[in-house]
Amino acid sequence: MDAGDLELLVRRAMPFGKHQGRVIADLPGPYLAWFARAGFPPGELGRLLALMHEIDHNGLRALLDPLRERPGAGQPRG
Repeated sequence: MDAGDLELLVRRAMPFGKHQGRVIADLPGPYLAWFARAGFPPGELGRLLALMHEIDHNGLRALLDPLRERPGAGQPRG
């Protein structure tokens, strides 16, 4: 995990699927668990989804709250 990955979770939007446009940190746990079972996509998106799944699974979503409060947080980036 890169230190910037946590910030990406509150900024990067899901680019496809049922939750397209939703920030990765806001994806529901069952959706993340589905990816864990079915397989995460390749590349950065898959790495971020896997990280968010671990955070959610371990009850650590509050870890991201301080990052949400930073200017520009929650704004999707390409």
